[in-house]
Amino acid sequence: MTQERVQKALARMGYGSRREIERLIGEEKIRINGQLAKLGDHVSAGDKVNIGNRRAIIKSEVNRIRVLLYNKPEGEICTEKDDEGRPTVFQSIGRLKEGRWIGVGRLDINSSGLLLFTNYGELANHLMHPSSEIEREYAVRVHGEVTKEMIKNLLAGVELEDGKLKFDQISDGGGQGANHWYHVIIKEGKNREVRRLWQSQDVRVSRLTRVRYGSLVLPRDLKVGKKVELSLDEVKVLFAEIGLEWPESRDETSKAIRDKTKRSSIKRHLHGTGPKTKTSRPRSGHKK
Repeated sequence: MTQERVQKALARMGYGSRREIERLIGEEKIRINGQLAKLGDHVSAGDKVNIGNRRAIIKSEVNRIRVLLYNKPEGEICTEKDDEGRPTVFQSIGRLKEGRWIGVGRLDINSSGLLLFTNYGELANHLMHPSSEIEREYAVRVHGEVTKEMIKNLLAGVELEDGKLKFDQISDGGGQGANHWYHVIIKEGKNREVRRLWQSQDVRVSRLTRVRYGSLVLPRDLKVGKKVELSLDEVKVLFAEIGLEWPESRDETSKAIRDKTKRSSIKRHLHGTGPKTKTSRPRSGHKK
């Protein structure tokens, strides 16, 4: 790994956006190998960095940018560890041999549906940052009568303890009796925002499932508790859709890995060390 600016390295590893890292440097909250970091400082693989109370060891850039779609079941929490021993989404998706999965947004323990994970911190930060205004769509089943006035309030905005929150769109999802389904769209990911908005109108959310995050839709055939990974082309499309520049170095790295693998394969073939293949032989007594 060549040297890179500390804010770029930490953003890539998922410790915040470049601007957030630059702000922390200005506030003297970042140290590199024990020394206060300055704007313009560079780091290399193996350097030890303190970000407030957090510690990080700079690692080389990942060989491949990966994005995972996971259909979260109810009962799992979105942290890497839980003091109460409850199951976590990170246990379900498994670890990476290189780097780490970074969760994009969260769902509370009683919610289900689409979660995104990536090993590329800058992508995660871009998808979650409020300035990106990326839509999140939820299917919500509510218990209680919902009036036109309530819908109007939820679209106009409701004052809650952390400010004025609102739905950007509400559409009827059908249902009978006291339980009714709605699809709602928001562009922020504040804590339990969907539930709190409905509760402000004296109706209770009995089911909550995220069905879309930006352009990524929960696949109908992706069962609860299962995951699927996007192809390289799909990841590139995602970058283009959210206006994030694709790092050309990733193509160069991928090409180098493919070329190295190809050369090794040719070498094995020339030296007769390749995998042996079985040839079909007619069985004894085979009739033509």
